Amino acid sequence: MSSLTPPSVEEVSEGGENQQAPAVVDIEVDTGSSLEALQTTEQRQILDTVAQVRKCGLDTILQLPQIVVCGDQSAGKSSVLEALTEIPFPRNDNLCTRFATEIILRPGASDVLTIKIIPDDKRHNSEQAKIKSFHESITNFDELPRVMDIAMSAMGINESIASGSQPKAFARDVLSIEIEGPKRPQLTLVDIPGLIHTETKGQTKADVDLVTEITDQYISQQRTICLAVVSAANDYANQKILAKVREVDPDGNRTLGIITKPDIPPKGSGTEKAFISLALNEDIFFKLGWHVLKNRKFEESAFSLDERNLAESTWFSTSNFNVLPEHCRGVDTLRTRLSQLLFEHVKSELPQLRSDLELALVEAKSKLDNIGNPRSEIVECKDFLAKLSLEYHNVCKAAVDGHYEGGDFAMHDNVDQEFSLSSPAAIRRIRAAVQYMNEKFAEDVRLNGHKYHINVFVKAQLMATDEDDDDQVEDENEAKNKDDDKAKTRSGNNRPIKLKQSQALDWARRVLKRTRGQELVGNFNPLLVGELFWEQCCKWEPLAKSYLEDVAQVCRRFLQHLLREKCPTDVASRLQEFFIQDALNKRHSEALEELGKIMEDIKNYPINYNHYYTDTIYKRRLERQKESLRKSINSATRYTQHQGRLGDEHNTASINVDQAIEHHSQRPDANMENVSCEEALDCLYAIYKVSQKIFVANITTQVVERHLIRGLEAIFSPTVVNRLKDAEVEKLASEPDAAKRHRIFLNDRIKKLEDGQKIFRKVMGSAVL
Repeated sequence: MSSLTPPSVEEVSEGGENQQAPAVVDIEVDTGSSLEALQTTEQRQILDTVAQVRKCGLDTILQLPQIVVCGDQSAGKSSVLEALTEIPFPRNDNLCTRFATEIILRPGASDVLTIKIIPDDKRHNSEQAKIKSFHESITNFDELPRVMDIAMSAMGINESIASGSQPKAFARDVLSIEIEGPKRPQLTLVDIPGLIHTETKGQTKADVDLVTEITDQYISQQRTICLAVVSAANDYANQKILAKVREVDPDGNRTLGIITKPDIPPKGSGTEKAFISLALNEDIFFKLGWHVLKNRKFEESAFSLDERNLAESTWFSTSNFNVLPEHCRGVDTLRTRLSQLLFEHVKSELPQLRSDLELALVEAKSKLDNIGNPRSEIVECKDFLAKLSLEYHNVCKAAVDGHYEGGDFAMHDNVDQEFSLSSPAAIRRIRAAVQYMNEKFAEDVRLNGHKYHINVFVKAQLMATDEDDDDQVEDENEAKNKDDDKAKTRSGNNRPIKLKQSQALDWARRVLKRTRGQELVGNFNPLLVGELFWEQCCKWEPLAKSYLEDVAQVCRRFLQHLLREKCPTDVASRLQEFFIQDALNKRHSEALEELGKIMEDIKNYPINYNHYYTDTIYKRRLERQKESLRKSINSATRYTQHQGRLGDEHNTASINVDQAIEHHSQRPDANMENVSCEEALDCLYAIYKVSQKIFVANITTQVVERHLIRGLEAIFSPTVVNRLKDAEVEKLASEPDAAKRHRIFLNDRIKKLEDGQKIFRKVMGSAVL
């Protein structure tokens, strides 16, 4: 039998020169015989799966099934742990309850006990390296208190002020005790510091908060079975652990209550009755129920574990707690009970655990793919950029063309949601997004692009043509959207000003007066139509500019999302700065320049060769004539009431044709300006409808399509990469040290996950799983 001399505190804190690998030592300690009750062959196979996965290091990546012993300070947690594992843990509050202690039991060919510290990942890297250097092996459990003293020093707990560091009462680090041997079961237990009620001289508020944080961290994990330890020495209503476990496990699905020190309340007292009621699951209900253990008294502190178990059994046989079912009292039945609970819990969690592992592996590989291959040399950098640019080109080209095939365009959870530009999945389909915005722009110009909405001949129905249907739809939308939020489109609340016929004639008359030339009275200067048109379409330019800004922003977002998905963040940022921003800014400037040319054309006198213009004028004049004829016929119609033979009455109508012709022949309006204004408004209406459709088509094709959408894939293509100089390639694709470290981290993570995947593939095919 061999042993190791523990390193001093100074050797541990140095963390470098005197490090030793974990030693394998024969130990003569029998702690496994009764623990074999925890597993059958089937249970061992199930728990062995978790143990192998944990050994791969996956406990730092996935939540693994485990048992956590938790409770208030001095509730007897260490005694429960000792009774359950038969490992004589120090029960002094200044020792093991100062940090989480992980006990890993596993079967093996020979007895091996190794102790190490798992440092808190929030510590500085140098501190983590020093703490990881702590490894101890012991040959007898009597040495455990000494090792824990050294471990606390390594963690910085209760160091003297003279050491130059701030003393701490607790630590987030974990003391890991791994015991392997032929009689060991597969089992992992975690003892965490007890919850503190009040701060004291030795325990500050920061300590209280830290212990609470450690407790929350462990018991909140959904794959953890909580052994909530409650001391009968205190009113359980005042013990914080019960509120904690009920908060994270409200249905009690994974909590087993443990009552310790049941011999403290006087026999027959109200306190004893209350704890018996609690143990019967009559007060605080846990689906897993409650269990009662009797701790060793002070005078029994020298008892062996066998003597402790005998004393517990004898006490239960004579105490009032014997009303409890046998399976709810004593450490022997707790092992059997916990065995089944742990087995069922782990068995039910394994399928989801495997699913989580597969998902984590996919995510890690995806992140590693984004980082790409190592890029230390120019050749590697250029190769990386060439592959990236080709992928960018292909995806961007497919998106612009509307070919949404492959995983790059998957909608995932957005399939049933309404299409929205706020969704990255929708932005990824850039052609669909642009079509959506084009339709909104066209609708906005149709409903809000004109300055005045003139209700001329509202009662008249124009002849049914596609163009005239627009008027009917517009009038319907005017009524529908009067108080509707849908009316608040790109122009906000800047809706067209409604004018009655008389108001419209006044407007036209004012413009008529300032455009008069040498034309005869009753005619109007052709420039009148142009001036009316320019004022009527004055909102087109701001609407178009706002629309261009929206499309340009969507293009920016599309390329940002694409680069972030295809390459590391640092490379995406450099490409964004080096290529994307300048290219998009240039395209935006060219689009605005093109818009300016179109608006310059609009500000010239309208030119039209569309027959719809003359057709519309003819139809509007015809409508006025029909309205005049209708009035003439009505004025010449006389209705006569007749009495029938049977007393019934009926009416007849007679039309005086000459009177109707006379009335219709009269001049409707002697004011020659009104006639001119009506004719001018007819011309305005016709030219506006024609020009509006042309304007929308020009903006969507000549401006948006030509300058903003077409050729997005050419911004960053293999051809562009091929023209880059070596210095530019290195600047764009060189790998920073942080990325190198991240690659190492991801490779390590993937290796652990793949090892776990192999374990599951091997085990999940068996009958028990």
